[in-house]
Amino acid sequence: MLGAPASVVRHDPGGVVVEADGRTVAAERAILAIPPALAGRLSYRPALPGWRSQLTQRVPMGSVVKVHALYDRPFWRQDGLSGLAVSDNGPVEVVYDNSPEGGSPGVLVGFIEGRHARAWGRRDPAERRAAILACLVGFFGEAAGHPHELLERSWADEEYSGGCFAGYFPPGVWTSYGRGLREPVGRLHWAGTETATVWNSYMDGAVRSGERAAAEVLAALGGGA
Repeated sequence: MLGAPASVVRHDPGGVVVEADGRTVAAERAILAIPPALAGRLSYRPALPGWRSQLTQRVPMGSVVKVHALYDRPFWRQDGLSGLAVSDNGPVEVVYDNSPEGGSPGVLVGFIEGRHARAWGRRDPAERRAAILACLVGFFGEAAGHPHELLERSWADEEYSGGCFAGYFPPGVWTSYGRGLREPVGRLHWAGTETATVWNSYMDGAVRSGERAAAEVLAALGGGA
């Protein structure tokens, strides 16, 4: 899997060879559609130029814990509630009705974000569960405190994402290194939602970035590069 510690990207004027997870793939060009922080974990031969390497050091992944609370039915609807809640208290600050179209089961999806995610991601699971349920009860009443299942995941613990929703640019990074975000390095092209100019950090942006990178490669191949 691209992104594993042993992943090596060999590139030169003759083409690209990617070695990962015991497999080797050769091509004329390659599109790397992973966040800058993960792209920086790969080994490149030859090494990336400093302007691109330093960019990958400065675009960290966001911190988010995603929560799904499952109920027999979306009980909040009968109370005239949409299932949408936004709060500035936390730890759960945003909640949506994520029930399937058929209406069963009832599902509330919530997010613990930023500093709350970093703090609560390290807490005892039972303590975190209690805090999550307290938020849901505050939003939707006592029934929200009794899901038949509560699922949660800290995306910072995912080896091949390192966080979510996407990589972000701290102050000064865009003006200093932004040019290197989409600029190809020889036969290496960059995609991923972080490179999107529309709907950055969303799936729509990821798709747009893939189309843009594919167009770059097609243009280069058509030009005989």
